Amino acid sequence: MKKSLVLAMAMALGVTASAYAANPFSDVPAGHWAYDSINKLAAAGVIEGYGDSTFGGDKLMTRYEMAQIVAKAMAKGANVDKLAAEFADELDNLGVRVANLEKKADNVKITGQIRYEYADRQGDFGSSVAKNRLRTRLFVNGAINDDWTYTARLQNDQNLANEKGDEKTDLNQAYVTGRVGGLAVVAGKAPIILVDGNLYDDTAEFVSVSYGKDVKLTAYAGQPTDYGFDNFYGASLAGNVGKLALSAGYDAFKDSLNANDEGIADTAKNANVKVGEDNNIWNVTAKYAFDKNVALNAAYLNSDVASDNLMNKDVDTDGFVVGLDYKGAKAKEAGSWGLWGKYYDQGAGTFVAHTMKTADWGKYLTEGFKGYGVGASYTLAKNMVYMLDYYDFEGKETDKNDRVIWSRLQISF
Repeated sequence: MKKSLVLAMAMALGVTASAYAANPFSDVPAGHWAYDSINKLAAAGVIEGYGDSTFGGDKLMTRYEMAQIVAKAMAKGANVDKLAAEFADELDNLGVRVANLEKKADNVKITGQIRYEYADRQGDFGSSVAKNRLRTRLFVNGAINDDWTYTARLQNDQNLANEKGDEKTDLNQAYVTGRVGGLAVVAGKAPIILVDGNLYDDTAEFVSVSYGKDVKLTAYAGQPTDYGFDNFYGASLAGNVGKLALSAGYDAFKDSLNANDEGIADTAKNANVKVGEDNNIWNVTAKYAFDKNVALNAAYLNSDVASDNLMNKDVDTDGFVVGLDYKGAKAKEAGSWGLWGKYYDQGAGTFVAHTMKTADWGKYLTEGFKGYGVGASYTLAKNMVYMLDYYDFEGKETDKNDRVIWSRLQISF
């Protein structure tokens, strides 16, 4: 390896004078003119030397060996355009090997979010009850092999609305995704969204399999998170007809637990569900994209939850949701923005963990609710998005009202 080539590669990777490890190769002593550069390249995984712990700096390299080094440097983000052009044919012939090198270089990625939320709630469930929260999330994504990946989410939740210092940190997601033959598989504690979040939008411990591309069949089974049911399962069929996206599904929440059992969330306790009762929901959804900016969506849900299990009366168990979306804020595009609006008329049993965590939908579990929500989003700067929503609901039986102004500043890194 020539002196100029070692220095050029080291400069492309931003080598400093400090060494990363002591004597990475036995034939490159600390006083050698290229020690610092070779040390940094070895620490970065760009050069490996030989199996006998030697660098072999006086040996001639083949063009393929040099192409391997260039490929690794490119995977590390080095500016080696001239070298890449020089060894273009060799890089192309390496094919899969180069791709595998890039994957290995980025085998584990850590990303994160900081969310500050403030909500002002008025109505029959409290006068100006504020929700002031700071939530930090770290995501760890790792490549297991060419077909499987691992994802985990570490979350810290701080309640800033009181002086108690309430906070909680836990690993609330950990799952693998991959393929088995023609099946796409998700397994572990992962996010799951049912009926566009109008039925369920939270984490759960489950396994799901999907088959197909233009027409996709999905089935899942597992245990929902803290919503009063012992297990759940379901299936859906989705596909597109031109600009129209359609889906139909069935979801079953089985063996409801005693609302007084330890570990059941407050929303489940509010439902006062009898032990062993089930909630089975049929649903259909449709979304029509007029163009890349405007889309109309609708959903219908029907639950067979027993009326005497709710308010001892014949409550409505049908659900309708209609919404309109315009554009949308993109985190990486400063100045991008979007608007949305939805009307909800959801009877009892048509929602278990609603996507609207901002509204107090849990108060309506025994009767259902109706009302509307509108919102806007704007990207203040790259990876900094501000959201502002307003909700106005009332119970379908009691007419109890809940009005919420909710905002979030979301920072991604």
